Amino acid sequence: MAFKQLKLWFDADLANLLADKLMEQGVALNKSSFVQTVAGKVDDLELKDRVEWITDTLKSHLSDDYPTAISQLIKILGPENEKETGMFKEYYWVMPIAKYVEKYGLMDFDLSMNAIQEITKRNTGEYTIRPYLETYPERTLKIMETWSVDKNKHVRRLSSEGVRPRLPWATKLDIFIKDPAPILPILENLKDDTSKYVQTSVANCINDILKDNPETAKALVAGWAPNANKERKWIIKHALRNLVKAKDVWALGMIK
Repeated sequence: MAFKQLKLWFDADLANLLADKLMEQGVALNKSSFVQTVAGKVDDLELKDRVEWITDTLKSHLSDDYPTAISQLIKILGPENEKETGMFKEYYWVMPIAKYVEKYGLMDFDLSMNAIQEITKRNTGEYTIRPYLETYPERTLKIMETWSVDKNKHVRRLSSEGVRPRLPWATKLDIFIKDPAPILPILENLKDDTSKYVQTSVANCINDILKDNPETAKALVAGWAPNANKERKWIIKHALRNLVKAKDVWALGMIK
């Protein structure tokens, strides 16, 4: 979906939608003030700034107590997304909630990890998780490794997508650009995942690693190549799609 089209969905109508969902859950919210505050500025903003403005307006209209506010926001998420698509088309309205956790939840680690896990089952936590990786790298990676074997495909995808060193539209994770070794156990757990959604994320993560640590990435796929099943072969081939140097083509021979 084009970001230009998506941007138009983050407006006063979305503010109305969020207000109604919160009020249906019994949250005491000044709907008129919330919607008017959003509408007073949002039309002049681009997509990311629109999301952040709605998030900040939520912050000013909900409880100052983060556990209370995030509990109220999680309650409106509704049913999980059973498909591998629809995170933006159907669950676009969750993005300000994800931004709320990203921006205001760093001091409540456990509560925010639970929130991110629930958010990603509908939309995505791939951007939300990054400040936590930067602030609490070991604690966050430990949880993300458990996510890599979760029964939910969206949670498994987040475990690899969230640690991508060069995730598009996100700040770089310099810690993993310098040394990707800490994220390799996550990729190991996902190398035979049956979900194409997850496979694509794993391949893209390896592709990111190739840009800064090519020998590490090539060693990883070389270890995966023997007796690779069809899922792993697809991941390897997709991960190596940008290799153009003749000396690197050897890797493709392993996955025919």
